[in-house]
Amino acid sequence: MKKTKTSEFVCQECGGTSAKWAGKCPDCGSWNSMVEESVVARETSTWTGLTQNQSVSLADTSGVVEHPRTHTGIPELDRVLGGGIVDGSLILIGGDPGIGKSTIMLQLAHKLSEQGKKILYVSGEESENQIRLRASRLGIQGENIFLYTETCMERILSEADKISPFALIVDSIQTTYTLKLPAIPGSVGQIRETAMQFLSFAKQNNIPVFLTGHVTKEGMIAGPRMLEHLVDTVLYFEGDNRLFFRILRAVKNRFGSVNEIGVFEMSSQGLLPVKNPSQMFLSERPASSPGSVVMCCLEGTRPFLVELQALVTDSTYGIARRTSIGLDSARVTMLIAVLEKRIGYHLGGQDIFLNVVGGLSVDDPAADLAICAAVVSSLRNKAIDPHTVLCGEVGLTGEIRSTTHFAMRASEARNLGFLRVLAPLNSKAESPEIEIVGCETLRDALSELGK
Repeated sequence: MKKTKTSEFVCQECGGTSAKWAGKCPDCGSWNSMVEESVVARETSTWTGLTQNQSVSLADTSGVVEHPRTHTGIPELDRVLGGGIVDGSLILIGGDPGIGKSTIMLQLAHKLSEQGKKILYVSGEESENQIRLRASRLGIQGENIFLYTETCMERILSEADKISPFALIVDSIQTTYTLKLPAIPGSVGQIRETAMQFLSFAKQNNIPVFLTGHVTKEGMIAGPRMLEHLVDTVLYFEGDNRLFFRILRAVKNRFGSVNEIGVFEMSSQGLLPVKNPSQMFLSERPASSPGSVVMCCLEGTRPFLVELQALVTDSTYGIARRTSIGLDSARVTMLIAVLEKRIGYHLGGQDIFLNVVGGLSVDDPAADLAICAAVVSSLRNKAIDPHTVLCGEVGLTGEIRSTTHFAMRASEARNLGFLRVLAPLNSKAESPEIEIVGCETLRDALSELGK
Protein backbone atom coordinates (compact mmCIF):
# COMPACT_ATOMS: atom_id res chain seq x y z
CA MET A 1 0.00 0.00 0.00
CA LYS A 2 1.36 3.43 -0.97
CA LYS A 3 2.25 5.63 1.98
CA THR A 4 0.41 8.96 2.14
CA LYS A 5 2.66 12.01 2.24
CA THR A 6 1.81 14.12 5.28
CA SER A 7 4.78 16.48 5.57
CA GLU A 8 7.71 17.92 3.68
CA PHE A 9 10.66 20.17 4.39
CA VAL A 10 10.33 23.77 3.18
CA CYS A 11 13.11 26.36 2.94
CA GLN A 12 12.25 29.43 5.01
CA GLU A 13 14.28 31.66 2.69
CA CYS A 14 13.09 30.79 -0.83
CA GLY A 15 10.15 28.42 -0.30
CA GLY A 16 11.81 25.45 -1.97
CA THR A 17 10.61 22.00 -0.91
CA SER A 18 12.36 18.71 -0.27
CA ALA A 19 11.13 15.24 0.69
CA LYS A 20 13.82 14.91 3.38
CA TRP A 21 15.78 17.25 5.59
CA ALA A 22 18.98 18.80 4.28
CA GLY A 23 21.41 21.15 5.95
CA LYS A 24 21.64 23.23 2.77
CA CYS A 25 18.70 24.24 0.63
CA PRO A 26 19.09 22.66 -2.85
CA ASP A 27 17.43 25.70 -4.50
CA CYS A 28 18.93 28.84 -2.93
CA GLY A 29 21.88 27.40 -1.00
CA SER A 30 20.83 28.73 2.43
CA TRP A 31 22.10 26.79 5.42
CA ASN A 32 19.85 25.47 8.22
CA SER A 33 16.71 26.86 6.57
CA MET A 34 14.79 23.60 5.94
CA VAL A 35 11.80 23.24 8.31
CA GLU A 36 9.28 20.42 8.34
CA GLU A 37 5.72 21.51 7.52
CA SER A 38 2.45 19.64 7.11
CA VAL A 39 0.89 19.28 3.67
CA VAL A 40 -2.47 17.93 4.83
CA ALA A 41 -3.96 21.43 4.85
CA ARG A 42 -3.66 21.73 1.10
CA GLU A 43 -6.57 19.36 0.58
CA THR A 44 -8.81 21.21 3.07
CA SER A 45 -7.77 24.74 2.21
CA THR A 46 -10.56 27.30 2.04
CA TRP A 47 -8.95 29.06 -0.89
CA THR A 48 -11.22 28.52 -3.86
CA GLY A 49 -9.03 30.00 -6.55
CA LEU A 50 -9.90 32.47 -9.27
CA THR A 51 -11.01 30.19 -12.11
CA GLN A 52 -14.40 30.65 -13.75
CA ASN A 53 -16.96 27.98 -14.59
CA GLN A 54 -16.36 28.30 -18.31
CA SER A 55 -13.87 29.91 -20.65
CA VAL A 56 -14.71 33.18 -22.38
CA SER A 57 -13.44 34.92 -25.48
CA LEU A 58 -11.00 37.77 -25.03
CA ALA A 59 -12.87 39.74 -27.69
CA ASP A 60 -16.12 39.52 -25.71
CA THR A 61 -16.46 42.90 -23.98
CA SER A 62 -20.01 42.43 -22.68
CA GLY A 63 -18.75 41.55 -19.21
CA VAL A 64 -16.17 44.34 -19.00
CA VAL A 65 -16.88 46.85 -16.23
CA GLU A 66 -14.75 49.98 -15.97
CA HIS A 67 -13.80 50.88 -12.40
CA PRO A 68 -12.13 54.27 -11.99
CA ARG A 69 -9.12 54.47 -9.72
CA THR A 70 -9.63 55.79 -6.22
CA HIS A 71 -7.24 58.58 -5.27
CA THR A 72 -5.60 58.02 -1.92
CA GLY A 73 -5.25 61.69 -1.07
CA ILE A 74 -1.45 61.23 -0.92
CA PRO A 75 -0.05 62.43 -4.28
CA GLU A 76 3.26 60.58 -4.02
CA LEU A 77 1.50 57.31 -3.23
CA ASP A 78 -0.89 57.82 -6.15
CA ARG A 79 2.10 58.35 -8.44
CA VAL A 80 3.73 55.06 -7.41
CA LEU A 81 0.45 53.11 -7.65
CA GLY A 82 -0.07 54.36 -11.21
CA GLY A 83 -2.76 56.95 -10.50
CA GLY A 84 -4.67 55.50 -7.54
CA ILE A 85 -6.09 52.34 -6.03
CA VAL A 86 -7.62 49.70 -8.31
CA ASP A 87 -10.59 47.86 -6.81
CA GLY A 88 -9.83 44.25 -5.93
CA SER A 89 -6.06 44.69 -6.04
CA LEU A 90 -3.65 43.08 -3.58
CA ILE A 91 -0.80 45.43 -2.64
CA LEU A 92 2.29 44.45 -0.67
CA ILE A 93 4.47 47.08 1.03
CA GLY A 94 7.87 46.06 2.40
CA GLY A 95 10.69 47.84 4.15
CA ASP A 96 13.11 47.84 7.06
CA PRO A 97 11.80 48.09 10.63
CA GLY A 98 10.93 51.67 11.52
CA ILE A 99 11.02 52.89 7.91
CA GLY A 100 7.38 54.05 8.01
CA LYS A 101 5.20 51.19 6.74
CA SER A 102 2.64 51.37 9.56
CA THR A 103 2.69 55.16 9.46
CA ILE A 104 1.87 55.39 5.75
CA MET A 105 -0.87 52.77 6.14
CA LEU A 106 -2.51 54.72 8.96
CA GLN A 107 -2.28 57.93 6.94
CA LEU A 108 -3.81 56.12 3.96
CA ALA A 109 -6.69 54.93 6.14
CA HIS A 110 -7.19 58.50 7.37
CA LYS A 111 -7.28 59.97 3.85
CA LEU A 112 -9.75 57.36 2.64
CA SER A 113 -11.95 57.79 5.73
CA GLU A 114 -12.16 61.52 4.98
CA GLN A 115 -13.78 60.52 1.68
CA GLY A 116 -16.50 58.69 3.63
CA LYS A 117 -15.08 55.19 3.06
CA LYS A 118 -14.90 52.53 5.76
CA ILE A 119 -11.47 51.05 6.40
CA LEU A 120 -10.70 47.91 8.38
CA TYR A 121 -7.22 48.22 9.90
CA VAL A 122 -6.01 44.83 11.16
CA SER A 123 -2.89 44.81 13.34
CA GLY A 124 -1.13 41.71 14.53
CA GLU A 125 1.82 43.54 16.08
CA GLU A 126 0.28 46.43 18.04
CA SER A 127 -2.59 46.79 20.47
CA GLU A 128 -5.51 49.13 19.90
CA ASN A 129 -4.11 51.54 22.49
CA GLN A 130 -0.75 51.72 20.70
CA ILE A 131 -2.43 52.45 17.38
CA ARG A 132 -4.57 55.15 18.98
CA LEU A 133 -1.46 56.77 20.47
CA ARG A 134 0.21 56.91 17.07
CA ALA A 135 -2.99 58.22 15.48
CA SER A 136 -3.18 60.93 18.15
CA ARG A 137 0.41 61.92 17.47
CA LEU A 138 -0.35 62.19 13.75
CA GLY A 139 -3.58 64.11 14.37
CA ILE A 140 -5.80 61.35 12.97
CA GLN A 141 -9.36 60.94 14.23
CA GLY A 142 -11.05 58.70 11.71
CA GLU A 143 -14.60 57.73 12.55
CA ASN A 144 -14.66 55.37 9.57
CA ILE A 145 -11.46 53.54 10.60
CA PHE A 146 -12.18 50.27 12.40
CA LEU A 147 -9.31 48.78 14.40
CA TYR A 148 -9.09 45.02 14.79
CA THR A 149 -6.17 43.38 16.61
CA GLU A 150 -6.21 39.81 15.35
CA THR A 151 -3.85 37.35 13.68
CA CYS A 152 -6.20 34.48 12.81
CA MET A 153 -7.10 34.53 9.13
CA GLU A 154 -10.58 33.04 9.60
CA ARG A 155 -11.53 35.70 12.17
CA ILE A 156 -10.11 38.52 10.02
CA LEU A 157 -12.14 37.51 6.97
CA SER A 158 -15.25 37.03 9.11
CA GLU A 159 -14.88 40.56 10.49
CA ALA A 160 -14.33 41.92 6.99
CA ASP A 161 -17.52 40.24 5.77
CA LYS A 162 -19.41 41.79 8.70
CA ILE A 163 -18.13 45.36 8.16
CA SER A 164 -17.88 45.32 4.33
CA PRO A 165 -15.07 47.93 4.21
CA PHE A 166 -13.86 49.78 1.17
CA ALA A 167 -10.28 48.60 1.85
CA LEU A 168 -8.59 46.11 4.16
CA ILE A 169 -5.17 46.84 5.70
CA VAL A 170 -3.21 44.00 7.32
CA ASP A 171 -0.11 44.83 9.36
CA SER A 172 1.64 42.50 8.82
CA ILE A 173 1.36 39.38 6.65
CA GLN A 174 4.06 37.57 8.70
CA THR A 175 1.90 37.65 11.86
CA THR A 176 -1.24 36.10 10.33
CA TYR A 177 -2.00 32.38 10.34
CA THR A 178 -4.75 30.02 9.28
CA LEU A 179 -6.25 27.25 11.39
CA LYS A 180 -6.09 24.91 8.40
CA LEU A 181 -2.30 24.67 8.62
CA PRO A 182 -0.54 23.37 11.77
CA ALA A 183 2.52 25.63 11.49
CA ILE A 184 3.77 28.67 13.35
CA PRO A 185 2.90 32.17 12.05
CA GLY A 186 5.58 33.55 9.75
CA SER A 187 6.55 30.21 8.29
CA VAL A 188 6.61 29.73 4.53
CA GLY A 189 3.47 27.57 4.56
CA GLN A 190 1.47 30.05 6.63
CA ILE A 191 2.52 33.06 4.55
CA ARG A 192 1.72 31.23 1.32
CA GLU A 193 -1.70 30.05 2.50
CA THR A 194 -2.79 33.36 4.07
CA ALA A 195 -1.65 35.31 1.00
CA MET A 196 -3.75 33.05 -1.22
CA GLN A 197 -6.81 33.58 0.97
CA PHE A 198 -6.31 37.36 0.96
CA LEU A 199 -5.98 37.20 -2.84
CA SER A 200 -9.22 35.23 -3.12
CA PHE A 201 -11.01 37.65 -0.78
CA ALA A 202 -9.82 40.72 -2.72
CA LYS A 203 -10.83 39.39 -6.14
CA GLN A 204 -14.18 37.89 -5.15
CA ASN A 205 -15.34 40.92 -3.13
CA ASN A 206 -13.66 43.59 -5.30
CA ILE A 207 -12.00 45.07 -2.19
CA PRO A 208 -8.40 46.34 -2.27
CA VAL A 209 -6.18 44.70 0.32
CA PHE A 210 -2.94 46.24 1.61
CA LEU A 211 -0.35 43.96 3.22
CA THR A 212 2.80 45.11 4.99
CA GLY A 213 5.76 42.75 5.07
CA HIS A 214 9.03 42.44 6.93
CA VAL A 215 12.28 42.23 5.03
CA THR A 216 15.29 39.98 5.50
CA LYS A 217 18.86 41.18 6.06
CA GLU A 218 19.35 41.05 2.28
CA GLY A 219 16.50 43.55 1.85
CA MET A 220 13.99 41.08 0.38
CA ILE A 221 10.49 40.57 1.75
CA ALA A 222 10.53 37.72 4.25
CA GLY A 223 8.76 34.56 3.12
CA PRO A 224 8.60 32.68 -0.17
CA ARG A 225 9.22 34.52 -3.42
CA MET A 226 5.81 33.27 -4.50
CA LEU A 227 4.35 35.96 -2.22
CA GLU A 228 5.58 38.66 -4.60
CA HIS A 229 4.23 36.72 -7.58
CA LEU A 230 0.76 36.41 -6.02
CA VAL A 231 0.15 40.09 -5.30
CA ASP A 232 -0.67 42.71 -7.91
CA THR A 233 1.70 45.42 -6.67
CA VAL A 234 4.93 45.32 -4.66
CA LEU A 235 6.20 48.54 -3.10
CA TYR A 236 9.47 48.98 -1.22
CA PHE A 237 10.32 51.70 1.27
CA GLU A 238 13.94 52.80 0.94
CA GLY A 239 16.05 55.17 2.98
CA ASP A 240 18.23 55.41 6.04
CA ASN A 241 16.42 55.46 9.37
CA ARG A 242 18.84 58.16 10.50
CA LEU A 243 17.75 60.47 7.68
CA PHE A 244 14.42 62.22 7.21
CA PHE A 245 13.89 61.18 3.60
CA ARG A 246 12.00 58.07 2.50
CA ILE A 247 11.63 56.76 -1.04
CA LEU A 248 8.72 54.54 -2.03
CA ARG A 249 9.58 52.48 -5.10
CA ALA A 250 7.39 50.11 -7.13
CA VAL A 251 9.16 46.91 -8.21
CA LYS A 252 5.99 45.27 -9.55
CA ASN A 253 2.72 46.84 -10.65
CA ARG A 254 0.13 45.13 -12.84
CA PHE A 255 -1.84 48.35 -13.14
CA GLY A 256 0.89 50.90 -13.73
CA SER A 257 4.55 51.64 -14.35
CA VAL A 258 7.29 50.16 -12.17
CA ASN A 259 9.65 53.06 -12.83
CA GLU A 260 7.92 55.65 -10.66
CA ILE A 261 9.07 56.58 -7.16
CA GLY A 262 7.55 58.68 -4.41
CA VAL A 263 9.59 60.88 -2.08
CA PHE A 264 8.48 61.47 1.51
CA GLU A 265 9.88 63.33 4.48
CA MET A 266 9.50 61.81 7.94
CA SER A 267 8.30 64.39 10.45
CA SER A 268 6.33 64.60 13.67
CA GLN A 269 3.16 64.76 11.53
CA GLY A 270 4.04 61.50 9.77
CA LEU A 271 5.24 61.01 6.22
CA LEU A 272 4.83 64.21 4.24
CA PRO A 273 4.99 64.13 0.42
CA VAL A 274 7.85 66.15 -1.05
CA LYS A 275 6.62 68.31 -3.91
CA ASN A 276 10.08 69.32 -5.18
CA PRO A 277 12.61 66.54 -4.46
CA SER A 278 15.38 68.23 -6.46
CA GLN A 279 15.28 71.33 -4.29
CA MET A 280 15.32 69.11 -1.19
CA PHE A 281 18.39 67.15 -2.32
CA LEU A 282 20.29 70.35 -3.19
CA SER A 283 19.27 72.40 -0.15
CA GLU A 284 22.62 72.06 1.67
CA ARG A 285 24.97 71.89 -1.30
CA PRO A 286 28.31 73.62 -0.64
CA ALA A 287 29.22 76.37 -3.09
CA SER A 288 32.40 76.00 -5.19
CA SER A 289 33.70 72.93 -3.39
CA PRO A 290 36.09 70.57 -5.24
CA GLY A 291 34.57 67.15 -5.91
CA SER A 292 30.96 68.39 -5.76
CA VAL A 293 28.85 68.28 -8.93
CA VAL A 294 25.15 68.36 -9.75
CA MET A 295 23.75 65.64 -12.01
CA CYS A 296 20.31 65.00 -13.42
CA CYS A 297 19.00 61.45 -13.13
CA LEU A 298 15.68 60.05 -14.23
CA GLU A 299 13.39 57.78 -12.22
CA GLY A 300 10.61 56.66 -14.52
CA THR A 301 9.29 59.89 -16.03
CA ARG A 302 10.50 62.06 -13.17
CA PRO A 303 13.80 64.00 -13.35
CA PHE A 304 15.85 64.59 -10.21
CA LEU A 305 18.74 66.96 -9.62
CA VAL A 306 21.02 65.50 -6.98
CA GLU A 307 24.46 66.33 -5.67
CA LEU A 308 27.31 63.88 -6.22
CA GLN A 309 30.41 64.21 -4.07
CA ALA A 310 33.81 62.62 -4.71
CA LEU A 311 36.91 62.42 -2.56
CA VAL A 312 40.24 61.36 -4.08
CA THR A 313 43.19 60.94 -1.74
CA ASP A 314 46.50 59.12 -1.67
CA SER A 315 46.25 55.49 -0.62
CA THR A 316 48.14 54.70 2.58
CA TYR A 317 47.72 50.92 2.56
CA GLY A 318 49.17 50.15 -0.85
CA ILE A 319 45.87 48.85 -2.25
CA ALA A 320 43.59 51.58 -3.57
CA ARG A 321 40.02 51.53 -2.26
CA ARG A 322 36.94 52.19 -4.36
CA THR A 323 33.89 52.99 -2.25
CA SER A 324 30.60 54.25 -3.69
CA ILE A 325 27.31 54.90 -1.88
CA GLY A 326 24.18 55.16 -4.00
CA LEU A 327 25.98 54.11 -7.19
CA ASP A 328 26.76 50.83 -8.94
CA SER A 329 30.29 49.97 -7.78
CA ALA A 330 31.01 47.98 -10.96
CA ARG A 331 30.11 50.95 -13.14
CA VAL A 332 32.23 53.29 -11.02
CA THR A 333 35.23 50.97 -11.45
CA MET A 334 34.64 50.94 -15.21
CA LEU A 335 34.55 54.76 -15.40
CA ILE A 336 37.77 55.03 -13.38
CA ALA A 337 39.40 52.72 -15.91
CA VAL A 338 38.16 54.97 -18.73
CA LEU A 339 39.73 58.00 -17.02
CA GLU A 340 43.04 56.16 -16.75
CA LYS A 341 43.09 54.74 -20.28
CA ARG A 342 41.49 57.50 -22.37
CA ILE A 343 42.35 60.66 -20.42
CA GLY A 344 45.68 59.64 -18.87
CA TYR A 345 45.04 60.14 -15.16
CA HIS A 346 46.96 57.79 -12.85
CA LEU A 347 44.47 56.67 -10.22
CA GLY A 348 46.00 53.32 -9.24
CA GLY A 349 47.47 54.77 -6.04
CA GLN A 350 44.43 56.86 -5.10
CA ASP A 351 41.58 56.02 -2.75
CA ILE A 352 38.31 57.14 -4.37
CA PHE A 353 35.09 57.66 -2.44
CA LEU A 354 31.78 58.60 -4.07
CA ASN A 355 28.49 59.49 -2.41
CA VAL A 356 25.06 60.49 -3.69
CA VAL A 357 23.85 63.04 -1.14
CA GLY A 358 20.42 62.43 0.36
CA GLY A 359 20.40 58.63 0.40
CA LEU A 360 19.12 58.24 -3.17
CA SER A 361 20.25 55.20 -5.17
CA VAL A 362 21.03 56.12 -8.78
CA ASP A 363 21.26 53.56 -11.58
CA ASP A 364 20.76 55.96 -14.50
CA PRO A 365 23.62 55.75 -17.07
CA ALA A 366 23.32 59.52 -17.51
CA ALA A 367 25.24 59.89 -14.23
CA ASP A 368 28.48 58.69 -15.87
CA LEU A 369 29.67 62.15 -16.89
CA ALA A 370 29.03 63.53 -13.40
CA ILE A 371 30.98 60.66 -11.80
CA CYS A 372 34.00 61.29 -14.02
CA ALA A 373 33.86 65.06 -13.49
CA ALA A 374 33.57 64.71 -9.71
CA VAL A 375 36.60 62.39 -9.55
CA VAL A 376 38.74 64.73 -11.68
CA SER A 377 37.57 67.78 -9.71
CA SER A 378 38.63 66.21 -6.42
CA LEU A 379 41.90 64.89 -7.89
CA ARG A 380 42.92 68.33 -9.21
CA ASN A 381 41.37 70.13 -6.21
CA LYS A 382 39.52 72.46 -8.56
CA ALA A 383 35.83 73.29 -8.13
CA ILE A 384 33.28 73.00 -10.93
CA ASP A 385 30.98 75.89 -11.80
CA PRO A 386 28.06 75.57 -9.31
CA HIS A 387 25.57 76.71 -11.98
CA THR A 388 26.32 73.75 -14.27
CA VAL A 389 24.43 70.46 -14.45
CA LEU A 390 26.07 67.38 -15.95
CA CYS A 391 24.22 64.72 -17.89
CA GLY A 392 25.58 62.03 -20.22
CA GLU A 393 26.56 58.39 -20.57
CA VAL A 394 30.25 57.63 -21.04
CA GLY A 395 31.35 54.77 -23.30
CA LEU A 396 34.46 52.63 -23.01
CA THR A 397 36.16 54.54 -25.83
CA GLY A 398 35.62 57.84 -24.04
CA GLU A 399 32.67 59.05 -26.12
CA ILE A 400 29.62 60.69 -24.55
CA ARG A 401 26.37 59.04 -25.59
CA SER A 402 22.92 60.63 -25.69
CA THR A 403 20.41 60.18 -22.86
CA THR A 404 16.65 59.68 -22.85
CA HIS A 405 14.18 62.50 -22.14
CA PHE A 406 16.85 65.18 -22.24
CA ALA A 407 14.29 67.99 -22.63
CA MET A 408 12.73 67.04 -19.30
CA ARG A 409 16.13 67.04 -17.61
CA ALA A 410 17.02 70.46 -19.00
CA SER A 411 13.64 71.86 -17.96
CA GLU A 412 14.18 70.66 -14.38
CA ALA A 413 17.61 72.32 -14.31
CA ARG A 414 16.14 75.57 -15.61
CA ASN A 415 13.37 75.56 -13.02
CA LEU A 416 15.94 75.40 -10.22
CA GLY A 417 17.96 78.31 -11.56
CA PHE A 418 20.89 76.56 -13.27
CA LEU A 419 22.43 78.36 -16.24
CA ARG A 420 23.87 75.59 -18.40
CA VAL A 421 23.82 71.84 -18.95
CA LEU A 422 26.88 69.89 -20.07
CA ALA A 423 25.43 67.11 -22.21
CA PRO A 424 26.05 64.92 -25.31
CA LEU A 425 26.71 66.67 -28.58
CA ASN A 426 23.27 66.28 -30.20
CA SER A 427 21.21 67.15 -27.12
CA LYS A 428 18.46 69.70 -27.66
CA ALA A 429 16.07 71.47 -25.29
CA GLU A 430 13.00 73.57 -25.96
CA SER A 431 13.85 76.23 -23.40
CA PRO A 432 16.16 79.02 -24.63
CA GLU A 433 16.71 80.22 -21.05
CA ILE A 434 19.38 77.62 -20.35
CA GLU A 435 22.61 77.03 -22.28
CA ILE A 436 23.21 73.54 -23.66
CA VAL A 437 26.92 72.75 -24.06
CA GLY A 438 27.34 69.68 -26.26
CA CYS A 439 30.46 67.55 -25.96
CA GLU A 440 31.47 64.63 -28.16
CA THR A 441 34.06 63.01 -25.92
CA LEU A 442 34.91 62.89 -22.24
CA ARG A 443 38.10 64.82 -22.92
CA ASP A 444 36.08 67.66 -24.49
CA ALA A 445 33.75 67.76 -21.46
CA LEU A 446 36.61 67.92 -18.96
CA SER A 447 38.29 70.67 -21.02
CA GLU A 448 35.04 72.67 -21.01
CA LEU A 449 34.71 72.31 -17.24
CA GLY A 450 38.33 73.37 -16.75
CA LYS A 451 37.93 76.69 -18.55
